Amino acid sequence: MVRTAEKVQSLIEEDESFADALASVKRVADQNGGEIEWQDVEGDVTSGQWGRLIERGVLQSAEGDAFRLSDPEGVEQVVGDDGSVEMPDTPDVDSEDSSWSQWDKLAGLATLGMMIGYYFNPVRDTIGNSLDLLLGPIDAVLPFYAVVMVVAMLTSVYSMLLQANLMDNEKMAEYQEQMQAIQEKRKAAKERGDEEALDRIQEEQMEAMGDQLGMFKEQFRPMVWIMVLTIPIFLWLYWMTNTGQIPTAEQTAILPFVGEIQWSEGILGPMPAWIVWYFLSTMGFRQLFAKPLNIQTTPST
Repeated sequence: MVRTAEKVQSLIEEDESFADALASVKRVADQNGGEIEWQDVEGDVTSGQWGRLIERGVLQSAEGDAFRLSDPEGVEQVVGDDGSVEMPDTPDVDSEDSSWSQWDKLAGLATLGMMIGYYFNPVRDTIGNSLDLLLGPIDAVLPFYAVVMVVAMLTSVYSMLLQANLMDNEKMAEYQEQMQAIQEKRKAAKERGDEEALDRIQEEQMEAMGDQLGMFKEQFRPMVWIMVLTIPIFLWLYWMTNTGQIPTAEQTAILPFVGEIQWSEGILGPMPAWIVWYFLSTMGFRQLFAKPLNIQTTPST
């Protein structure tokens, strides 16, 4: 949600008379303990301006016919008591804080190295045999479809935990707020046909594009650590289904809408059945655990 200061700024860019109107609203609200009615300011504020303030959420309903400023401090950032205007800049985001640590970079290199295992059998076999020491006991007591569900549950839980702890949701919210503020100003400038303002906003948008790299790095950082843990599991499953490690009785499964199919057989193009089953299980477990664990993996604005 765009902050009140940006909303007020957008209204004033749309029509400069909003500055005096807001100054009157703020002054009367201060005199009346924060509450204000249309009759209190109808001499200084037009009905159209009053409606726009309500529409944009600058004014919110109070008791009866009264309203109050939703964020008086946000209004004061832009409009002074005498109607003077101080336009705040679009929020800047310090992209330097988004730089990866040495460990993040090492995790990225490790991820790239392990991905070779999908194309180079010695790497796949080495990782598969190594991880079998850990996951083999699970496979020994459970059928293969249940083994896939167990690893899907594990990856779902640690993926959500890594996203919640490694992604800076506050910074992500700042990036989103910055882009929203620019979009709001562009929309208002287009509506009033202000070409000069559009040119300034275009320059501002181009400058903000550099911050998008920081946003991408923030989003990708937890993914690197998730992949470091998940790629070996994928390689183990790949090793199990392509080197005859699954008992003959468990090499086929009956899947919804598909019927009986071998685990290594493709369902969605070249995507084998075990990957499809894994992703379906993962989606289910993420929905199951997200709320009880109170894990937030998306930024709140």
